[in-house]
Amino acid sequence: MAYFRALKSGVVITTIRKEHVWQLEELQNIVYPTLAPEERFRAEHYLHHIKMFPEGQFCAVYEDKVIGMCSAIRLTFDFEHLDHTFAELLAGGYMTTHEPDGEWLYGMDMGTHPDYRKMGIARGLYFARQTLVRRLGLRGQIAGGMMSGYGKVKHLMSAEAYFEKLKAGKIVDPTISAQMKVGFEPYALLPNYISDPVCDNYGVLIVLEAHKDVLSE
Repeated sequence: MAYFRALKSGVVITTIRKEHVWQLEELQNIVYPTLAPEERFRAEHYLHHIKMFPEGQFCAVYEDKVIGMCSAIRLTFDFEHLDHTFAELLAGGYMTTHEPDGEWLYGMDMGTHPDYRKMGIARGLYFARQTLVRRLGLRGQIAGGMMSGYGKVKHLMSAEAYFEKLKAGKIVDPTISAQMKVGFEPYALLPNYISDPVCDNYGVLIVLEAHKDVLSE
């Protein structure tokens, strides 16, 4: 079932289609310039995603330009075993770790073109995901958020200390704090989760249960 929702700004949140994939590959390079290239999606990956789990893939379009994106898989997630990495779930970009009957929606990425931030695009994408969660009867959304402010201060404190201050609201992280405002709760620190120096390779497992509302605007 295709998704379509127009925001007040004129940005449209919609299901990814074939005509979007080359712009999406370009957007990955813009949004994640320091991420290891092998952990970015390419056009061929998006083509596979929309065949494998089309309803879980969303993008934001403004005046025919793709300016935001998010991809997801379904998983039956074990919260007692948190030793997974982004690369493992990514499966070479093809996300073949997707479980058609998985009870959680696992968000693999979330990004907005720098020129179009502060327009509620990420929130609109999270709203689309939450709509899907409820339609499919899933338990909620989970993701490995990038602790993107940590790389700059890693010489001042440990990742564990940063994470505890972040949870307590004593530190504002550019990525995780914004996700917490959407309604996500930080669950656990994930060492060596992703290959990106901006977060010193740390991720944070974040959880948004299905009963929580996401306000898109």
